[in-house]
Amino acid sequence: MRKPLMAGNWKMHKTIPEAVAMVKELKSKIADVKDVEVLICPAFTALYSLANEAKGSNIKIGAQNLFWEPKGAFTGEIAANMVTDAGCSYVIIGHSERRQYFGETDETVNKRIKAALNAGLIPIVCVGETLNERESNVTFKVIEKQVRDGIKELTAEESAKIVIAYEPVWAIGTGKTATPDQAQEVHAFIRKVYSEMYGSAAEGTRILYGGSVKPDNVAELMKKEDIDGGLVGGASLEAASFEKLVKFGK
Repeated sequence: MRKPLMAGNWKMHKTIPEAVAMVKELKSKIADVKDVEVLICPAFTALYSLANEAKGSNIKIGAQNLFWEPKGAFTGEIAANMVTDAGCSYVIIGHSERRQYFGETDETVNKRIKAALNAGLIPIVCVGETLNERESNVTFKVIEKQVRDGIKELTAEESAKIVIAYEPVWAIGTGKTATPDQAQEVHAFIRKVYSEMYGSAAEGTRILYGGSVKPDNVAELMKKEDIDGGLVGGASLEAASFEKLVKFGK
Protein backbone atom coordinates (compact mmCIF):
# COMPACT_ATOMS: atom_id res chain seq x y z
CA MET A 1 0.00 0.00 0.00
CA ARG A 2 1.49 3.34 -1.07
CA LYS A 3 1.11 6.08 1.54
CA PRO A 4 0.09 9.35 -0.17
CA LEU A 5 2.62 12.18 -0.08
CA MET A 6 1.60 15.83 -0.29
CA ALA A 7 4.67 17.99 -0.90
CA GLY A 8 4.74 21.78 -0.94
CA ASN A 9 7.38 23.28 -3.24
CA TRP A 10 7.69 26.87 -2.05
CA LYS A 11 10.13 27.83 -4.82
CA MET A 12 11.56 31.35 -4.25
CA HIS A 13 9.00 32.49 -1.69
CA LYS A 14 9.00 33.41 2.03
CA THR A 15 11.60 34.88 4.34
CA ILE A 16 12.60 32.84 7.38
CA PRO A 17 10.03 34.49 9.72
CA GLU A 18 7.28 34.04 7.12
CA ALA A 19 8.22 30.39 6.63
CA VAL A 20 8.29 29.64 10.35
CA ALA A 21 4.92 31.34 10.89
CA MET A 22 3.35 29.28 8.11
CA VAL A 23 4.63 25.96 9.46
CA LYS A 24 3.57 26.89 12.99
CA GLU A 25 0.04 27.51 11.72
CA LEU A 26 0.00 24.41 9.54
CA LYS A 27 1.13 22.15 12.41
CA SER A 28 -2.03 22.77 14.39
CA LYS A 29 -4.28 22.44 11.35
CA ILE A 30 -3.02 18.98 10.32
CA ALA A 31 -1.97 17.54 13.69
CA ASP A 32 -4.59 14.78 13.35
CA VAL A 33 -3.50 13.65 9.86
CA LYS A 34 -1.90 10.20 9.96
CA ASP A 35 -2.70 8.63 6.60
CA VAL A 36 -0.89 11.21 4.43
CA GLU A 37 2.80 12.12 4.54
CA VAL A 38 3.31 15.90 4.57
CA LEU A 39 6.42 17.61 3.22
CA ILE A 40 7.48 21.25 2.91
CA CYS A 41 10.35 22.28 0.62
CA PRO A 42 11.28 25.91 1.39
CA ALA A 43 14.18 28.05 0.18
CA PHE A 44 17.60 26.93 1.43
CA THR A 45 17.77 29.82 3.90
CA ALA A 46 14.76 28.51 5.81
CA LEU A 47 15.63 24.79 5.96
CA TYR A 48 17.24 24.71 9.39
CA SER A 49 14.65 26.95 11.03
CA LEU A 50 11.76 24.94 9.60
CA ALA A 51 13.31 21.62 10.56
CA ASN A 52 13.44 22.88 14.15
CA GLU A 53 9.89 24.24 13.99
CA ALA A 54 8.60 20.94 12.58
CA LYS A 55 10.23 18.72 15.23
CA GLY A 56 7.70 16.51 16.94
CA SER A 57 5.08 17.18 14.26
CA ASN A 58 3.93 15.18 11.24
CA ILE A 59 5.62 17.63 8.82
CA LYS A 60 8.86 16.69 7.08
CA ILE A 61 11.28 19.12 5.44
CA GLY A 62 12.95 18.83 2.05
CA ALA A 63 15.27 20.87 -0.17
CA GLN A 64 14.51 22.07 -3.69
CA ASN A 65 17.83 20.98 -5.21
CA LEU A 66 21.38 19.86 -4.46
CA PHE A 67 24.72 19.44 -6.26
CA TRP A 68 26.26 16.04 -6.96
CA GLU A 69 29.76 16.70 -5.59
CA PRO A 70 30.25 16.31 -1.82
CA LYS A 71 32.34 19.50 -1.50
CA GLY A 72 34.60 21.79 -3.49
CA ALA A 73 34.92 25.05 -5.41
CA PHE A 74 31.32 25.22 -6.66
CA THR A 75 30.16 28.73 -5.82
CA GLY A 76 26.46 28.98 -5.10
CA GLU A 77 25.85 25.23 -4.86
CA ILE A 78 24.82 23.08 -1.90
CA ALA A 79 25.95 19.53 -1.12
CA ALA A 80 23.80 16.60 -0.05
CA ASN A 81 25.33 16.41 3.43
CA MET A 82 24.59 20.12 3.92
CA VAL A 83 20.96 19.40 3.11
CA THR A 84 20.75 16.53 5.59
CA ASP A 85 22.64 18.61 8.17
CA ALA A 86 19.93 21.27 7.87
CA GLY A 87 17.32 18.65 8.81
CA CYS A 88 16.01 17.46 5.45
CA SER A 89 14.82 13.98 4.59
CA TYR A 90 13.76 14.71 0.98
CA VAL A 91 15.07 16.67 -1.99
CA ILE A 92 13.40 17.72 -5.25
CA ILE A 93 15.48 16.92 -8.32
CA GLY A 94 15.01 17.91 -11.97
CA HIS A 95 12.08 20.30 -11.57
CA SER A 96 11.05 21.78 -14.92
CA GLU A 97 12.16 25.23 -13.78
CA ARG A 98 15.63 23.84 -13.08
CA ARG A 99 15.65 22.31 -16.56
CA GLN A 100 14.27 25.44 -18.22
CA TYR A 101 16.28 28.17 -16.50
CA PHE A 102 19.41 26.47 -15.16
CA GLY A 103 20.36 23.89 -17.78
CA GLU A 104 19.40 20.74 -15.88
CA THR A 105 19.62 17.62 -18.06
CA ASP A 106 18.72 13.96 -17.61
CA GLU A 107 22.43 13.32 -17.05
CA THR A 108 22.77 15.86 -14.24
CA VAL A 109 19.45 14.69 -12.77
CA ASN A 110 20.94 11.18 -12.56
CA LYS A 111 24.07 12.48 -10.80
CA ARG A 112 21.98 14.40 -8.29
CA ILE A 113 19.76 11.38 -7.58
CA LYS A 114 22.78 9.24 -6.75
CA ALA A 115 24.26 11.94 -4.51
CA ALA A 116 20.94 12.26 -2.68
CA LEU A 117 20.61 8.50 -2.16
CA ASN A 118 24.20 8.23 -0.94
CA ALA A 119 23.38 10.85 1.70
CA GLY A 120 20.23 9.05 2.84
CA LEU A 121 17.84 11.52 1.22
CA ILE A 122 14.69 10.52 -0.67
CA PRO A 123 14.74 12.11 -4.14
CA ILE A 124 11.53 13.43 -5.69
CA VAL A 125 12.43 13.19 -9.37
CA CYS A 126 10.44 15.43 -11.71
CA VAL A 127 9.50 14.54 -15.27
CA GLY A 128 7.08 16.22 -17.67
CA GLU A 129 6.39 17.52 -21.15
CA THR A 130 5.97 21.04 -22.51
CA LEU A 131 2.83 22.27 -24.23
CA ASN A 132 4.54 21.98 -27.63
CA GLU A 133 5.53 18.38 -26.89
CA ARG A 134 2.00 17.46 -25.79
CA GLU A 135 0.47 19.07 -28.87
CA SER A 136 3.02 17.24 -31.04
CA ASN A 137 1.87 13.92 -29.50
CA VAL A 138 5.30 13.04 -28.12
CA THR A 139 4.35 13.11 -24.42
CA PHE A 140 5.11 9.44 -23.82
CA LYS A 141 8.37 9.54 -25.78
CA VAL A 142 9.56 12.54 -23.73
CA ILE A 143 8.50 11.02 -20.41
CA GLU A 144 10.08 7.66 -21.17
CA LYS A 145 13.42 9.26 -22.03
CA GLN A 146 13.40 11.35 -18.86
CA VAL A 147 12.64 8.29 -16.71
CA ARG A 148 15.06 5.90 -18.41
CA ASP A 149 17.96 8.37 -18.68
CA GLY A 150 17.35 10.27 -15.47
CA ILE A 151 16.68 7.34 -13.12
CA LYS A 152 19.13 4.78 -14.50
CA GLU A 153 21.76 2.52 -12.94
CA LEU A 154 20.27 2.24 -9.46
CA THR A 155 20.46 -0.78 -7.21
CA ALA A 156 17.25 -2.62 -6.37
CA GLU A 157 17.30 -1.05 -2.90
CA GLU A 158 17.83 2.45 -4.31
CA SER A 159 15.09 2.09 -6.93
CA ALA A 160 12.56 1.35 -4.18
CA LYS A 161 13.29 4.69 -2.44
CA ILE A 162 12.60 6.99 -5.39
CA VAL A 163 9.53 9.23 -5.60
CA ILE A 164 8.58 10.40 -9.11
CA ALA A 165 6.61 13.57 -9.80
CA TYR A 166 4.80 14.02 -13.09
CA GLU A 167 4.57 17.72 -13.77
CA PRO A 168 3.17 18.67 -17.16
CA VAL A 169 5.16 21.84 -17.80
CA TRP A 170 2.18 23.41 -19.58
CA ALA A 171 0.13 23.19 -16.37
CA ILE A 172 2.63 24.72 -13.93
CA GLY A 173 1.60 28.16 -12.74
CA THR A 174 -0.73 28.57 -15.72
CA GLY A 175 -3.97 27.61 -14.02
CA LYS A 176 -4.33 24.83 -16.58
CA THR A 177 -4.56 21.32 -15.19
CA ALA A 178 -4.42 17.94 -16.83
CA THR A 179 -7.74 16.22 -16.35
CA PRO A 180 -7.66 13.40 -13.79
CA ASP A 181 -7.87 10.93 -16.71
CA GLN A 182 -4.96 12.61 -18.54
CA ALA A 183 -2.87 12.58 -15.37
CA GLN A 184 -3.74 8.95 -14.60
CA GLU A 185 -2.80 7.89 -18.13
CA VAL A 186 0.70 9.34 -17.78
CA HIS A 187 1.13 8.09 -14.21
CA ALA A 188 0.26 4.55 -15.31
CA PHE A 189 2.74 4.86 -18.18
CA ILE A 190 5.50 6.03 -15.81
CA ARG A 191 4.83 3.05 -13.53
CA LYS A 192 5.00 0.73 -16.53
CA VAL A 193 8.37 2.14 -17.65
CA TYR A 194 9.73 2.01 -14.10
CA SER A 195 8.54 -1.58 -13.82
CA GLU A 196 10.44 -2.48 -16.98
CA MET A 197 13.55 -0.93 -15.42
CA TYR A 198 13.27 -2.06 -11.81
CA GLY A 199 10.63 -4.78 -11.59
CA SER A 200 8.49 -5.04 -8.47
CA ALA A 201 9.87 -1.77 -7.00
CA ALA A 202 7.53 0.11 -9.33
CA GLU A 203 4.43 -1.12 -7.52
CA GLY A 204 5.53 0.59 -4.32
CA THR A 205 6.90 3.72 -5.99
CA ARG A 206 4.89 6.84 -5.27
CA ILE A 207 4.13 8.98 -8.31
CA LEU A 208 2.96 12.51 -7.52
CA TYR A 209 1.03 14.87 -9.77
CA GLY A 210 2.54 18.33 -10.06
CA GLY A 211 0.51 20.53 -12.36
CA SER A 212 -1.61 23.20 -10.66
CA VAL A 213 -2.96 21.01 -7.86
CA LYS A 214 -5.60 22.97 -5.93
CA PRO A 215 -8.17 22.32 -3.19
CA ASP A 216 -10.96 22.09 -5.76
CA ASN A 217 -9.31 19.42 -7.94
CA VAL A 218 -7.25 17.40 -5.48
CA ALA A 219 -10.04 14.96 -4.51
CA GLU A 220 -10.68 13.85 -8.10
CA LEU A 221 -6.96 13.48 -8.79
CA MET A 222 -6.40 11.41 -5.65
CA LYS A 223 -9.13 8.95 -6.63
CA LYS A 224 -7.00 7.73 -9.52
CA GLU A 225 -5.20 4.42 -9.08
CA ASP A 226 -1.69 5.60 -9.93
CA ILE A 227 -1.75 9.11 -8.43
CA ASP A 228 -0.11 8.94 -5.01
CA GLY A 229 -0.07 12.59 -3.98
CA GLY A 230 0.91 16.02 -5.20
CA LEU A 231 3.93 18.23 -5.71
CA VAL A 232 2.23 21.55 -5.09
CA GLY A 233 3.42 25.08 -5.84
CA GLY A 234 1.22 28.11 -5.25
CA ALA A 235 -1.48 26.32 -3.28
CA SER A 236 1.09 25.25 -0.67
CA LEU A 237 2.02 28.80 0.29
CA GLU A 238 -0.96 29.38 2.60
CA ALA A 239 -1.75 27.13 5.55
CA ALA A 240 -5.50 27.03 4.87
CA SER A 241 -5.18 25.91 1.25
CA PHE A 242 -2.38 23.42 1.96
CA GLU A 243 -4.46 21.93 4.77
CA LYS A 244 -7.24 21.24 2.26
CA LEU A 245 -4.77 19.57 -0.07
CA VAL A 246 -3.41 17.36 2.69
CA LYS A 247 -7.01 16.41 3.53
CA PHE A 248 -7.88 15.94 -0.17
CA GLY A 249 -10.20 18.91 -0.37
CA LYS A 250 -12.16 18.33 2.84
